[in-house]
Amino acid sequence: MNTLKTVLLMTVLMVFFVFVGGLIGGRNGMYIAFGIAFAMNIFSYWFSSSIVLKMYGAKEVTEAEYPALHRLVRNLATRAHIPMPKVCVMQSATPNAFATGRNPQHAVVAVTTAIMGILSEDELEGVLAHELAHINGRDILIGTVAATMAGAIMMLADMARWAAIFGGGHSSDDENNSNPLGMVGMIVVSILAPLAATLIQMAISRSREYRADEEGARLCGRPLSLASALDKISKGVAYHPMEEAKPATAHMMIMNPFSASGMLNLFSTHPPVEERIKRLREQARGMR
Repeated sequence: MNTLKTVLLMTVLMVFFVFVGGLIGGRNGMYIAFGIAFAMNIFSYWFSSSIVLKMYGAKEVTEAEYPALHRLVRNLATRAHIPMPKVCVMQSATPNAFATGRNPQHAVVAVTTAIMGILSEDELEGVLAHELAHINGRDILIGTVAATMAGAIMMLADMARWAAIFGGGHSSDDENNSNPLGMVGMIVVSILAPLAATLIQMAISRSREYRADEEGARLCGRPLSLASALDKISKGVAYHPMEEAKPATAHMMIMNPFSASGMLNLFSTHPPVEERIKRLREQARGMR
């Protein structure tokens, strides 16, 4: 199912690129956009996880530097029957964590310095179990590809906006380069594209987070520890939102790195933390 979702996302990205390329440059623009989309899909599969790690300044750490963190990850990986992922740490005052990589053999778990400072060992183990559940479920690739897709869609919105400003949407006398929608079409795309990127992230993220919560709680054996961790992380993010976070990669985090409340929660890439905690408490009662 996750492989199918990845293929679908890549297809949507390619179709979107071709459509906007047609708006900007007619048929020739469609051909160019097709080539760019194909190259971006290949690039995102092999290199997007490295880009995300560099984006957040996540540095790989050794067992000598963080022995407790490595021990927790190794124990959980053994229970999950997956290879030991690389362990990275981000220097950040905001508590958060994410996993990335195209498959379990090339997986990375990254945590912020803040999350290690506010969580107990049991709570941190619950967070790491959540991230390893993403790895074990083989759905970190789709999150990484989605991050690349969202960034690409934002870029397309800017391209369409600038093309409209400088007259790129006017019809051409050449039939191959004619653009029936013209400037109006590009303006509409520049407005709707960021919304489309948000909807894509919401669609793929919310169900994945619920599943990772459930599987992670089962993996560590303590749903209440994960519930407590989510409560602390949520309060930490509300107090100190992650300044270095990017909207295109927000869905990869265990908690939305941006502070949001009220109507903004409807457009969050993550389910409401209250509902996640409620489900974990119900899971704990069921396990007892």
